[in-house]
Amino acid sequence: MKKIILVLGLLISSLTYSQQEIKLDFADAVVMKSLEFSYESYISEESSAGVSIFFNLAKQDSNFRYNENTMITPYYRHYFTTNQQWNFFGEGFLGINSGKKESVEDSGDFDLKYTDGALGVAVGTKYIASGGLTLDLYGGIGRNLFGTDSPTIVPRLGLNIGYRF
Repeated sequence: MKKIILVLGLLISSLTYSQQEIKLDFADAVVMKSLEFSYESYISEESSAGVSIFFNLAKQDSNFRYNENTMITPYYRHYFTTNQQWNFFGEGFLGINSGKKESVEDSGDFDLKYTDGALGVAVGTKYIASGGLTLDLYGGIGRNLFGTDSPTIVPRLGLNIGYRF
């Protein structure tokens, strides 16, 4: 029992004292009519782990939209620089996505619903202001691994505005 309490105490204290960020993808909200929220927790000065949740608000028949309707993306970032303001990073991610794909068969047009998991990489840069404001710009690509009805390529693009606490 003492060991369990000790492990829980160490886990809670390590999460409490680490730097954390909450972010909104500004570019997706303005350009693509979608919302993406992110939470990121720093493991050390050089690495962090986080999760993004994406909701597509554009109608299915829109010409300019993401294929995915929803996507949950856990990610790991390694920072190559430890500058106080500008940092360059590489990211590995696993995107669990779902949506509809248009299909044409002999019986007519219909939408195929899919859920799939994509594995991918991204690169980007992050600006950290002394007051806690953060801006990060990143781009990457992933590949859906499991489904036959899902799109092959999954983009990972963003311009996030957030706050570090």
